[in-house]
Amino acid sequence: MIAPSILSADFANLAAEAAAVEGCDWLHVDVMDGHFVPNLTLGLPIVQSLLKATDIPFDCHLMIDDPGRWAPSYAEAGAYNVTIHAETTDDPIAVARDIRAAGGRAGLSVKPNTPIEPYLEILREFDTLLVMSVEPGFGGQSFIPGVLEKARIVRNLVDSGELHLVVEIDGGINDDTIEQAAAAGIDCFVAGSAVYNTADPGAAVQTLRNLATSAWLP
Repeated sequence: MIAPSILSADFANLAAEAAAVEGCDWLHVDVMDGHFVPNLTLGLPIVQSLLKATDIPFDCHLMIDDPGRWAPSYAEAGAYNVTIHAETTDDPIAVARDIRAAGGRAGLSVKPNTPIEPYLEILREFDTLLVMSVEPGFGGQSFIPGVLEKARIVRNLVDSGELHLVVEIDGGINDDTIEQAAAAGIDCFVAGSAVYNTADPGAAVQTLRNLATSAWLP
């Protein structure tokens, strides 16, 4: 699965930028609040407007403090998957249940330096694990390969039937890094610059899909 990140798109033409990647699986939407991460991006009103312009399922990645207050609203608006950060809440299970009750799928994300082991037991409450392979908050960073061990741990639990979720990765994914991520068992790849900084974003999506498919190890 390929999820182009509109963080790298032209914000003045978001509807057209969504149309340019029609063949993708999810559209990744980074919501930043200027608190949990230093940057400030788009919020719920823009998500609501963009949802009307495309049928691509939205993968909303909330890099925000107090996700329990805001996350359900993204699900209510029609986002397919709403991901919160483990580092931003003392009760991720409650937030996940509220997201699901509002009609969305719930995701949990961990920063590169956050260990996955403390969260393995609660992953049963989530539909997606988003492994950050860069520090959240900025586009265009270099891929951190050391995070792939987290993906391997969770992949093994999925393959054994102990967990049922999508293993996703975000940060520095491009033609040079996607194969090693796929070999670690990643299901869904977020790609920003590698898609939108090309002449043909749709073709870039297909190239990434082909590379991941050839390297993926179930």
